[in-house]
Amino acid sequence: MKPNIDYTLYLVTDQELMVAESLDICVEQAVKGGCTVVQLREKTASSLEFYNTALRLKKLTVSLGVPLIINDRVDIAIAVDADGVHIGQGDLPYDAARRLMGPEKIIGISASNLTEAIAADEQGADYIGVGAMFATGTKTDAALISLEELRMIRQSVGLPIVVIGGINKETIPFFHGIDIKGIAVVSAIVSQKDPAKAAKELKSLFMDSR
Repeated sequence: MKPNIDYTLYLVTDQELMVAESLDICVEQAVKGGCTVVQLREKTASSLEFYNTALRLKKLTVSLGVPLIINDRVDIAIAVDADGVHIGQGDLPYDAARRLMGPEKIIGISASNLTEAIAADEQGADYIGVGAMFATGTKTDAALISLEELRMIRQSVGLPIVVIGGINKETIPFFHGIDIKGIAVVSAIVSQKDPAKAAKELKSLFMDSR
């Protein structure tokens, strides 16, 4: 049976932006501050480094009671028995990922426009990550999506929507009145000296905007 995931505050890791002494410390503090799901993103790590990091984080997230999603790498997700995988438009296709992951795991798909969002829904994704909503230093080449298109996606797709890209205290209020399930945050948490405090503030702001 698939886990019932609370997408409210979706932490995406980035060790290059991290201020904490270790990824484990950063994630633990962020979850204690209110993060409800963790996505491990390792764009520059070798497969072995990614695997070892994922294995360690899997143990940590289990102890903290939050799901672990692996970015891009279906093989790593399977190897560490993660709760799911998040795939982009250029990654392994959904059908192939589902065959490998099995029916009990979560699969999210990135969508940067209405067409991609509808396709993800039709394929059977569990949620979609919509963005980039605002300019972000973590993905400088990402095309921005307007709030109007986000509303169109919300009207056309029944899947849970998690917004990503430049999500912080200043941009969260823009989502007021739009029925999204969560906000995916990178630097607004991992780059902060106190990830727990940052997470708590962001979660409170988001909950107030719903």
